[in-house]
Amino acid sequence: MLPYPQIDPVALAIGPLKIHWYGLMYLIGIGGAWWLASRRLNRFDPTWTKEKLSDMVFWMSMGVIVGGRLGYVLFYDLGAYLANPTLIFEVWKGGMSFHGGFIGVMLAALWFGKKNNKSFFQLMDFVAPMVPIGLGAGRIGNFINAELWGKATDVPWAMVFPTDPAQLARHPSQLYQFALEGVALFLILWLFSRKPRPTMAVSGMFALFYGIFRFIVEFVRVPDAQLGYLAWNWLTMGQVLCVPMILGGLFLIWLAYHRAPATPAAAV
Repeated sequence: MLPYPQIDPVALAIGPLKIHWYGLMYLIGIGGAWWLASRRLNRFDPTWTKEKLSDMVFWMSMGVIVGGRLGYVLFYDLGAYLANPTLIFEVWKGGMSFHGGFIGVMLAALWFGKKNNKSFFQLMDFVAPMVPIGLGAGRIGNFINAELWGKATDVPWAMVFPTDPAQLARHPSQLYQFALEGVALFLILWLFSRKPRPTMAVSGMFALFYGIFRFIVEFVRVPDAQLGYLAWNWLTMGQVLCVPMILGGLFLIWLAYHRAPATPAAAV
């Protein structure tokens, strides 16, 4: 068993002002995504300035934050938030839904694309390889918060999380998700998108592999207490939400390679 590193969730406190690691992870993810996107900007559209890129990143970040929070409220704990709506704003305590954030990003891409003469999938193909940076950073934030831990286990790398009332050795599922949704997904998308691909192919790869990785980790992650398992004593809400991503990703990849050849404009 490995000892859990006792990291204060508050990175910096100045009087009543507290800066949490969870929030800093979002800033790191957004900043890292902007930096990587700026390195590929000329390949995406030579006429775009870094100011326009910054605008796009800003609005998509708003989609992540607002969509992620509202997604958690709607998908995972609607009753509690209806009973106490002020809890919605306590984002430093965690409670963000990837699937809600994904919907928020898609809505932002639709709006920003129309405003800047880009199709929805042109933007999504460009953005997709950068998203795992934020996903990985977010999972590190979950780990520091000692939340979303896994099931009890006797594997050598199990940890006892301070927030676990039972104080059992558990899978560090946040680190599994960091490795898969962050590192592995980034490498897959970054390498895949280095060559020209037909429009929708990169987006399809993102949806497919994120869905697969998340579905797998859910088997060792403890489901949200207020939901538990939805069926068969193993099916979780996270897995249910990943099924349309996997199917949608497969469909987009199939459609991308059956409708048109790769073009330089599709390369990201």
